[in-house]
Amino acid sequence: MNPSQSHPITGDYNYHVAPADDESIYDLPVLEACFTPRAVIVGLGVGVLLCMTNMYFGLQTGWVSMMSLQSALLGFAIFKLPSVLPRFFPNVRPLSAPENVVIQTTAVATGTMPLAAGLVGIIPALGMMSQEVDGRDPIVLSYWHLVIWCLAVAFFGVFLAVPLRRQVIVKEKLVFPSGTATAQLIALLHRAPPIQGISTATVTTREGGRYERLQTSEDGDDEIDGKDQDAISGTGWRALGWSFAASGAITLLSFLFPVTFALPVFDILSWPFGISLAAQWMWWFTPSLSYIGQGIIMGFPVTVSMNIGMLVGWAVLSPLAKKSGWAPGRVSSNTDGARGWILWVALAIMIAESLISLAPVTVEYVRNLWARHEAAEARSHVFTTPDSPDEAAERDGYMDMPEDSEPECEPPERLVPGQWVALGLTASAVLGVWGVWYVFGTDGIHPWATALGLVLASILSLIGVRALGETDINPVSGIGKISQLFFAVLQPGNVVANVIAGGVAEAGAQQAGDLMQDLKTGHLLRASPRSQFYGQLVGSLASVFVSSAAYKFYTSVYTIPGPEFAVPSAGVWLSLARLLNNGSLPEMVVPFMLVFGGAFSLIAIAKLMFARSPNPAIAACVASLPSGIAFAIGFLNSPSFSLARLIGGYIAYRAARASRTGETPLFVIVVASGFVLGEGVLSIVNLTLASRGYGALSCFGCNLGGGGYCTGGC
Repeated sequence: MNPSQSHPITGDYNYHVAPADDESIYDLPVLEACFTPRAVIVGLGVGVLLCMTNMYFGLQTGWVSMMSLQSALLGFAIFKLPSVLPRFFPNVRPLSAPENVVIQTTAVATGTMPLAAGLVGIIPALGMMSQEVDGRDPIVLSYWHLVIWCLAVAFFGVFLAVPLRRQVIVKEKLVFPSGTATAQLIALLHRAPPIQGISTATVTTREGGRYERLQTSEDGDDEIDGKDQDAISGTGWRALGWSFAASGAITLLSFLFPVTFALPVFDILSWPFGISLAAQWMWWFTPSLSYIGQGIIMGFPVTVSMNIGMLVGWAVLSPLAKKSGWAPGRVSSNTDGARGWILWVALAIMIAESLISLAPVTVEYVRNLWARHEAAEARSHVFTTPDSPDEAAERDGYMDMPEDSEPECEPPERLVPGQWVALGLTASAVLGVWGVWYVFGTDGIHPWATALGLVLASILSLIGVRALGETDINPVSGIGKISQLFFAVLQPGNVVANVIAGGVAEAGAQQAGDLMQDLKTGHLLRASPRSQFYGQLVGSLASVFVSSAAYKFYTSVYTIPGPEFAVPSAGVWLSLARLLNNGSLPEMVVPFMLVFGGAFSLIAIAKLMFARSPNPAIAACVASLPSGIAFAIGFLNSPSFSLARLIGGYIAYRAARASRTGETPLFVIVVASGFVLGEGVLSIVNLTLASRGYGALSCFGCNLGGGGYCTGGC
């Protein structure tokens, strides 16, 4: 492309193709407007939909996703309307790729607040406390208390991420696979020049599921996979619309006829024995297209690990605990039932794998920090001339970099000034300490403990961001649990303080990781880091009110936890807090925790040591070992969700086998996105109908074996 020409798709800005050894798409471009009102408004609109979707799936199964790919797709689709309906949208300038970066950055900040603020984890956990077990009544926050809590944790991670950009993105060039994949998708959508030197990217959900995709060829559109070309053409948009409509229709049908999402198909096997697997053992099938879509996004290996865990937990350990009298209550009970019993085993697996996986990243980080310290000491004894004013202006100012480091590729006016970062970190920390104290009082967590939690969050976030950049897995779960362990010593016997401290640390790490993925996307597409920073702040602020309202809406209509929303993440938070502060465990669960925790510790060590073995047989053997987090999630979710995800994982596997690149085609990912968004958005309709007093039209099929497996009051 002639660098002086304006591109018909991306808009009226100029750029140059980067040299082949540069990881960026563009050389320094003309400073186009990235942070435009239309980009922010569309980003907020998309983000609200993603927020409601993440709230729904997070309360249901604990699944929360950044959905940066979906944000970019939806933002691009919205701006395709003027070309389809020019009479209604005259003289609309085409959306540029940097504007799309701001759209997805704003949308991600808005959409992920349910996880960042603990609305699908620690807030429900506080509402599950009891006087008998915890010595205090449940804590149920009002809307405005929720708003203040969300404000307290909404911004610290945003400011924390900014100083790390130059180190991990510019200098070290960490991959950040999800951010790279989003950049490749946006480049594909806008027919931008190809991303140089990057062939594959791996996208990861919060549960650790991955898919590899979005290869942009250096030879241009002629080399784009045919199915990828379909995905960005009219065929792809029609597929997105039809998959959205199909998933939404089934979701609405499940509200009218609840048996649609709770088919007791396994009762065929147990009927001769006079047992209902659905009513008594929670074995039914949910033909949810959204969970099939999640399985496609997670990939086949992760869904297989999840289903192995599901079989071990629900087909072996659950009946064993019930029949042995270790879990005498109803199987579905989180307190004295088999579901609550196997949760402890899952917790042991998650803690073991999280700690083992964090260890090498921590060691490497400390080693690099020490090496930089020694290098700085050596340089301090060498005479150097001071910077000129121009040279000082070019420096990022966030950290002292070695002379051979990569120069900053952005002009100062597109970067976030260091003074803003220092002021923002201070202000957000003060807001965090005050907000937590105002909402929970000194009976919950002392102000000094909250401040210490923010310091701990800063340290652990540095480790988490590095892990995210290298592996695409943000170990927020492990970071939260480490904080819980730490505060069990600082404020012993205080379950509330333990849960809140973990939530504060997790919020900082999650937000810092999300923004770093977005900054990687912007770096590859030469979007303004300052514009992305603005988008993150605007999205986070808006989501404070949207997420709080969504959570109160759900809790006012449904019992949480309950049949519709089991909130498994809340059970994990509260169980660990109780263990650390009360020390009580269900009967005979300790031996199983030790065995499974030890086994997955060994598996995690084997993966760290031999995953890159030069011996193909050893590497293949290690790669076939199950993921501990996915295995544990199979325990936490009822079997129906894992089975639906397995179907999606198998579809992804077959599609990858049939693809020229051997990876899941973009077209399949587009369809999966439609499935996920369809149920997430139509769940808002179901929620509204339930709040108005409407219910199921028929409970047909919901009473086999005594019933209890359908939602909607059936």
